[in-house]
Amino acid sequence: MGKHTKLIIVESPTKAKTIAHFLDSSYEIIASKGHVRDLRKYAMGISVQEDRFIPKYAVDKDHEAIVAQIVARAKAAQQVYIATDEDREGEAIGYHIAYLIEQAGHKSQDSLKEIRALEDQTQSTPPHNPIFAFPRIVFHEITKSAILHALKHPKTLDVHKINAQLARRLLDRIVGFSLSSLLASKISKGMSAGRVQSAALKLIVDREREIQAFKPLTYYEIEGTIAQVRVSLQSYQHEKLKKQALRDSQKALDMVASLRDQDYQVQAIETKEKNTPTPPPFMTSTLQQSASSQLGYSPSKTMNIAQKLYEGVMTPQGASGVITYMRTDSLNIAKEAIEGARAFIEQTYGALYVPKKPKSYTSKNKSAQEAHEAIRPTNLAFTPTIAKDYLKPEEHKLYRLIYQRFLASQMSDARFENQSVYFAHEELGAVFKANGRKLLFEGFYKVFGDVDKDMLLPAFTLHQEVRLESLEARECHTEPPARYSEASLIKTLESLGIGRPSTYAPTIALLLSRDYVALQQKQLTPTSSAFSVIEILEKHFSEIVNATFSAGLEDKLDAIASHQISWQEMLLNFYTPFMRQIEEGKSQIVSQKVSIPTGELCPQCGADLVQRVGRYGAFVACSGYPKCKYIKSEEERTDLGVCEKCGAPMVSKRGRFGEFIACSAYPTCKNIRNTETKDTPPLAKCPQCGGDVRAKRGRRGVFYGCDNYPSCKFISNYKPDSKPCEACGGLRVLKEYKKKPSVLECLQCHAQEAIPSEGA
Repeated sequence: MGKHTKLIIVESPTKAKTIAHFLDSSYEIIASKGHVRDLRKYAMGISVQEDRFIPKYAVDKDHEAIVAQIVARAKAAQQVYIATDEDREGEAIGYHIAYLIEQAGHKSQDSLKEIRALEDQTQSTPPHNPIFAFPRIVFHEITKSAILHALKHPKTLDVHKINAQLARRLLDRIVGFSLSSLLASKISKGMSAGRVQSAALKLIVDREREIQAFKPLTYYEIEGTIAQVRVSLQSYQHEKLKKQALRDSQKALDMVASLRDQDYQVQAIETKEKNTPTPPPFMTSTLQQSASSQLGYSPSKTMNIAQKLYEGVMTPQGASGVITYMRTDSLNIAKEAIEGARAFIEQTYGALYVPKKPKSYTSKNKSAQEAHEAIRPTNLAFTPTIAKDYLKPEEHKLYRLIYQRFLASQMSDARFENQSVYFAHEELGAVFKANGRKLLFEGFYKVFGDVDKDMLLPAFTLHQEVRLESLEARECHTEPPARYSEASLIKTLESLGIGRPSTYAPTIALLLSRDYVALQQKQLTPTSSAFSVIEILEKHFSEIVNATFSAGLEDKLDAIASHQISWQEMLLNFYTPFMRQIEEGKSQIVSQKVSIPTGELCPQCGADLVQRVGRYGAFVACSGYPKCKYIKSEEERTDLGVCEKCGAPMVSKRGRFGEFIACSAYPTCKNIRNTETKDTPPLAKCPQCGGDVRAKRGRRGVFYGCDNYPSCKFISNYKPDSKPCEACGGLRVLKEYKKKPSVLECLQCHAQEAIPSEGA
């Protein structure tokens, strides 16, 4: 690199490659690959001196080489630009990069002085510190115009944003390290707790408690058909029927007997026009929710794909970011983007689809960073149709979701006519009601294509005589509250103010990896470990699992970022009482690490066998642990055959993903076999190798995989059909939907066959 070159430092290598396409050879772009330094691992990583919190930072071993490269190139550059992401994490990463560059070649600055350079700044401009002299560039999208504009209008690192991230990082380390250590000592090794993690887990556990305590209520609804239209009974003997009020089965049957085979008269016809407003553009939480419900993507998968779309993919014009920054809680849209959308809508769909005034949206989150933008496409000319030739299938599906939602947000409202027809029998004092809907103007629905919007009623006339064709008393039962899905949990976390856009996906991923919850049929189900942890936290650390506390902390972090309160003071106000609770917990919480003798002897060393409680429930093991690591299988089964690798007997065991079969010669032989491999019949032949495909179980529930794994890695989330595709002979899978018919779809040619619903 020459002396007159300019160095731009970003976080992602993909982003670096994309930006490089937009700039000339006088610029070099290098990626930090995330955080370059963080609190030290395997310890608290924080020193408390004179009521001051001093973080103990260290450069991770994985980043030592890239840090050395950044420092060397920064020394040779004429100008260095910090171009990390625009959120608090990005600001903090930029600060640490600048700090390491500045400190290169000098003795390390005293950590206390470094912190005092950050904290409690009263000036509106950055402190007189060389670290804050580096020009900071920010952009909402990675396009040539956005990059050039940012370079022309550089800013400086925001000391208050850095303070807010520092306070959040230190508080989360204090909570996580202290609580996790306590839980590990009282329950089992590997237990953990955290501010957002534990608040989210309590929501899941509380919902499960509601389900367990739920007692169903049986009631009856009287429904029939008139002119082949579904009608429901609203009144009987001149009394309005209240919802779920009819609970006597005999009374319901008597009512049906009196109402059946009667003539009715159209008593009233009501029509009312109603506008269906356009949906707002996506922000992080709503994108994750829609991608989960419509595409079946987990929050982590959604964010990984969105990151690629933001950082840069191939387009007809070369590599470019095709969506704006994907971690945002703002619904704000740039004026230029709105004007471009309105012009595109008029040209593509016509003037009727463009509202008279541009549409703007405001987030319900009072602390939303409105200076940021919602998630939108960066170039409307890069339509989903064109994008299909450039993006991977999963990328294309998410891009289409974002593209259509943004266009819809700037279109005209849809207009419907809601219809209600009432059919009366005066002598019986009975009134039935039929509901319908007619689309008058599709508005924003136009962008989504074929959407089922009409539920038309026949053309009834007032006082028309009609005949009740069929009638039944339908037995109904109240349902328990549904378990959280990943999408509904994110929606709840957002509504309660727990966490931020960047934390939703990692929080759910952590709960799954810690085996606190299992994902079964897209529902988050807590394990026994979750109940154990939450019961302890509720009793001894109620504030930590309280949604109000986590939401209140976000408000305090916002106040730090806007320079309204001191981060040191905020931390101290939390730290002192919290550490007092930790000390009390050490003495008051009863240890669950109880070893109960079983009366048996270890077959390996002769010591007593004892029952213990671990992360996956109770188990029997040798009391001589850790010298002897023998663990008794839950069931001594003799029908499991021998190991394919060494010939030793196979035994059943239980692990983090449920029961599995393993070699009894472990750890000498580590062969394992999923229980489904032996007990579940094959469903179809593998389309890749011809092996048997069976149902298997993983951390996210049931999936379908080939018996020849790992040599063949075929898997499917959908159940294979035994009958091959008639068109090409490929493997078909069953795709089931809540609101539309299930289909059998071929994985090779994508031919579909609708599956009739029951009673059709």
